This record gives sequence, structure tokens and C-alpha cells, in this order.
Amino acid sequence: MELISHLISPKAIQAHLRAGSKKKALQQLSMQAADLTGVPHSVILNALLEREKLGSTGVGYGVAIPHARLDEIDRVYGVFARLEDAVDFDSVDDRPVDLVFLLLAPKSASVDHLKALHRVSRLLRERTLRTKLRGARDAGALYALLTQAEEQQNFSIERPRSKAS
Repeated sequence: MELISHLISPKAIQAHLRAGSKKKALQQLSMQAADLTGVPHSVILNALLEREKLGSTGVGYGVAIPHARLDEIDRVYGVFARLEDAVDFDSVDDRPVDLVFLLLAPKSASVDHLKALHRVSRLLRERTLRTKLRGARDAGALYALLTQAEEQQNFSIERPRSKAS
């Protein structure tokens, strides 16, 4: 399974995104994703908006994980943003969103897409991490928090058991 550090790079992090609405947040994130993937931002935005029509990707606790599958890419990409001001994302808990982790996957990679969604969702479920992300100064700190939190989570959760237990 791919690590968070394989999905995002320091260039894929925004620490102070000013959006004002869900659609504007998706527009800005799709522009950043276009720079990373080489796919036109309009293609990315349309795919994200189509996915949102199926149901909000606002998963609760001020977190959204918008995602889409595209023919034009060959691996999973991620973009993370902390919004300057939280926006209504039609979240399952009706809370506004200020932490957004965008995922793009190849259309042919259903399993990789689901694994990436699971990994990001599991990571952002941690209250302590969400608090630290909201307090981080800059994109470098956000990147470090996301990648180090996963390493710590993997160490504490996936540690092999001894034969005695």
C-alpha cells in the first residue's frame, strides 16, 4: 500500500488556501493538481464536481477528501490544503471544512484508489493530528505532520506480534 509520502510532495501542500466556498476550493485545488499531473484543471474540476454529485466527500470533523478517477494519469496523486476559513462542504456532520485532502487516481486503478482513500481517511480521523494540522505554520510543517503521523501510526498499529502473544 502506498504511503502518504508517495501520494503527496511538499509542492502539493497549501497552508493558507483562501476559498470562500466548496466550489472555489475545488477549483483552486484542481489548478494545483493540474500543475502536478499535467492534466488540464478543467478536466480535474469536472471529475471532482461529478463525484460530489454522488454525495459529499466531507467526511466530518472539518475534513473533506474529494476524489476522482481520470484516464489521463498513471498513478495516484494527492494535494492537501488547510483552508484559511472553513467552508460549507455538505459534510456528513454538517460542520464546515478546513482540511482538504484531494486524491486523483487512474480510472484503471480502482483498488489503488480505494486503498489511498482508506489510508487518508484513517490518518485524518486522528483528532491529535487534525489539531496539529490546524496549528501548523507553513506547508513544510503540514507535510512533515502528514508523513510523520503515518509513520507513527504504522509503527503503533502494524507492528508484528511476538509468538508469545
